[in-house]
Amino acid sequence: MTITVLYGDGSGLPMPHTVTILKHGCCKDLSQALGTACCLKSDECLLLAEVYEHRIYRYLEIPLDPLSSIKDDEYIVAYRIPKKRAELTRLEICHRYLDNSMSDNMKDCERKLFLTPLVSYLEDPQTGADIDLAVSRILSPLRRKTYFSSTKVHIGKENGCVSETIDKSTNSCSDLSGPGNQSTDNNTELEEMSNRELSFQLYITDDRGLNCRPIVKDSLIKPAKLVKVILDWTDEEHGLYDASYLKDLPEVHKTGITAKKTRQEAVSLFSCLDAFLKEEPLGLDDMWYCPRCKEHRQATKKLDLWRLPDILVFHLKRFSYSRYLKNKLDTFVNFPIYNLDLSKYVKSKDASTRSHVYELYAISNHYGGLGGGHYSAYAKLIDDDRWYHFNDAHVSPVTEAEIRTSAAYVLFYKRVKS
Repeated sequence: MTITVLYGDGSGLPMPHTVTILKHGCCKDLSQALGTACCLKSDECLLLAEVYEHRIYRYLEIPLDPLSSIKDDEYIVAYRIPKKRAELTRLEICHRYLDNSMSDNMKDCERKLFLTPLVSYLEDPQTGADIDLAVSRILSPLRRKTYFSSTKVHIGKENGCVSETIDKSTNSCSDLSGPGNQSTDNNTELEEMSNRELSFQLYITDDRGLNCRPIVKDSLIKPAKLVKVILDWTDEEHGLYDASYLKDLPEVHKTGITAKKTRQEAVSLFSCLDAFLKEEPLGLDDMWYCPRCKEHRQATKKLDLWRLPDILVFHLKRFSYSRYLKNKLDTFVNFPIYNLDLSKYVKSKDASTRSHVYELYAISNHYGGLGGGHYSAYAKLIDDDRWYHFNDAHVSPVTEAEIRTSAAYVLFYKRVKS
């Protein structure tokens, strides 16, 4: 089945993941499979929910609830939330738009729900400004790039995660602030918000969504385990944010295949290259015509590397196709970052004087399955001698230990001069 995973702290874009689980499995099995697919962190967990008519109809919080209760035409989403949330307030956000298609009179227009609801967790929200800041953070991945060009963007992570600031007007990664600036950034943003009107038209509502009360910056929020708000989208919001990421949830589709998806064993990049260059027999449909005996003979085919370029690109085969199945391969490929020596594969004697040692400088990642997914990239800035993660408009530093994942799809190497 395909489930869209959404970030509860606004640290990434919604992403669909396709997983295969046992037919008679339970919600715990689904959460574990999704956690592996989306690379869930150790301090996170997944909150499963059914979405009906753009509202959260129910939460699937009982681990042993059978998956048979989920129908093929239902919409299930998963929210990445902090494990330690017992003392936190759950914030549930629904979206509305003004439907003026049936009337030219604005007073007669009806507000209708749309998009996928969002869920976050807050620590003791007290005023409308706290809610507005949380909504701003959770929507931050949806901000359009044109909005970034002359604006300093705050990528906040609540509940103890890293807060980063990127100054897009400089086009420099040196402006990334580390974890030590989190408290200062949060306090500054809260102070700025307290001195202006709220960014959104927000309403606090009851469980049924019938009674709505406007939220202003000084609105007092009653202590509660669950706070439900409605966000009214105007032309301004549509100009700043790309709402398409919250549209068109995939329906649950349970195929007849009930085998549990197993984690494939790790392979090395060299074993992949050996398999690619291995001699293989041609089938009976690909008989070779022998010019000597004037007959079609079964032959073999083999590829070799004659010489290598300065920039070498490996495109890993991540998708498998058969007569009945199409599948995404999540096998972990262990590839070297330094000293990739391909000397033994080069057949040209004239190329023996050149170095055949390569160093990794970029990776293109693919997350998701055949039904949909998301791309990101790791790249090394040579001048800084440091790796960065590029995820749409978000840029963050990473360590070399973090760049080798099962999501690696295309590897970029450069020749090391001898």
